Amino acid sequence: MQHRVSDSLIDDFGDSGSEHSGPAGLRADLNQNGIPDIVIRRLPIYARSLKYLAGEGVETVSSGELGMRLGVSAAQIRRDLSYFGEFGKQGKGYNVAYLLEQVNGILQLDHDWPVALVGLGHLGRALLHYEGLSEHGFNISALFDHNPEKVGQQIGDLTIYGMSDMPDVLSSLNIQMAIMAVPARGAQEATDALVASGVSAILNYAPIIVQVPHNVKIRHIDPVVALQSMTYYIDDSAKGSRAGLVRNGNGSERVRSGKLD
Repeated sequence: MQHRVSDSLIDDFGDSGSEHSGPAGLRADLNQNGIPDIVIRRLPIYARSLKYLAGEGVETVSSGELGMRLGVSAAQIRRDLSYFGEFGKQGKGYNVAYLLEQVNGILQLDHDWPVALVGLGHLGRALLHYEGLSEHGFNISALFDHNPEKVGQQIGDLTIYGMSDMPDVLSSLNIQMAIMAVPARGAQEATDALVASGVSAILNYAPIIVQVPHNVKIRHIDPVVALQSMTYYIDDSAKGSRAGLVRNGNGSERVRSGKLD
């Protein structure tokens, strides 16, 4: 992937006639493989905050001010951005509109992306109708399901295809990204079908870790795991009767006092 600063991006930093040049912008020798994945994961968060700032009419922001909004250090923001180039000016900060356009360009969010959705159960249908995806340029353009009773059904302007149709449909629509909302038992099979059909990026909602080749990027989203990682921090010692409930291995509950044991 090659990134290039648009000729239309003009430096807004500094006063007219200043002897200091503006931000250099993106590195000409940007190496995609040399950037830690955790840095890429933070860029959309930076872009979202910058978008809010722009909507508030803020023209410039320092790394410290941006960091306070995001709960990270100013040094972290400067370090992350330095992987890609120089976008600010010491003592002046970042021009919000300029930096937002640069980050969107790095993430290739300056154009829309067609996306395939695999699995049309409750979760899949909820994702299909989630307007936040299209608002940010991710348009669900193809639907797939392994259930023959669903294949051929129409949802809006889209038809649900069978898994065997995937290579032809994805190729004809030039789809490289997919969202997978299938049960755990079918997740690896669906993943393999997507990879074989040329998909390069998969967002996996199935409650299981699936394997992909090194050239395919995958993100796993499991709300249950996320909730379980937060219960550790909750002090429920004085929260009433439910504080006395403990879960058995089969998922049922009993009271620690033994009254309902």
